[in-house]
Amino acid sequence: MRRISAPAAGMRSVPPAPGAPRDALASDARRWARLPRSPRTSFVNPALNGVTPETVMSDPKLEVLTPHNSQLIFIDQQPQMAFGVQSIDRQTLKNNVVGLAKAAKIFNVPTTITTVESESFSGFTYPELLDVYPDHKLLERSSMNSWDDQKVRDALKANGRKKVVVSGLWTEVCNTTFALCAMAEGGYEIYMVADASGGTSKDAHDYAMQRMIQAGVVPVTWQQVLLEWQRDWAHRDTYDAVMTLVKEHSGAYGMGVDYAYTMVHKAAQRTANAHDMLAPVPAR
Repeated sequence: MRRISAPAAGMRSVPPAPGAPRDALASDARRWARLPRSPRTSFVNPALNGVTPETVMSDPKLEVLTPHNSQLIFIDQQPQMAFGVQSIDRQTLKNNVVGLAKAAKIFNVPTTITTVESESFSGFTYPELLDVYPDHKLLERSSMNSWDDQKVRDALKANGRKKVVVSGLWTEVCNTTFALCAMAEGGYEIYMVADASGGTSKDAHDYAMQRMIQAGVVPVTWQQVLLEWQRDWAHRDTYDAVMTLVKEHSGAYGMGVDYAYTMVHKAAQRTANAHDMLAPVPAR
């Protein structure tokens, strides 16, 4: 039998040439079997980058958000808290918060609204947000960390979903402490909506996001959440409501949808009343 020397540490043996004796091939096969294999590439289609049904089951953060596996919490979306935000334009922040709320309403995603020191400091929750949930009870707190309040913990538990989408103020305080404690003590998966949250400076927001990401929080944007919930334009039961929401809250994307509806599909303009258009008068 031909002897094949053992490969050096960290190196694989070279397969024998075609026509090599059968026992040499068997010896090489045994040697290859003993070599360590990367779990990301072993027996998996390389195009999938190692993702298998088993890895999805063991890492739920690989799952797409759906209306059935997630819940939403708004933390301290109140005027005095918004006054201090410097990481995002505050009108944009408010637009995104209300857009996210309307998205959750479309898909019947359970939603919690919690506030802090409303009458003594922070003021009342944005009317536009409250109007999305006219029957909601607000969970008032004294603590900066929402997780410290039993009412909040009970509400999250009652919703029965481990994926918690979070929009709050400020990112570096109330969002971060809630996220870390909800993961550590409650076993929740946190999806932090970066553009529906804000910090007292860009650095404060960015470093808080980095800290949470290092701890396992998943960063998302409000429109990303909306479109993950929709997932397929063939889902006609929510299609029209999503398109209406996009037109109202998604900026240039919404303008594009309006344009396509009226100019391509010849739909009526999205106005309460029709407007007469006077013909142009050419220059002399």
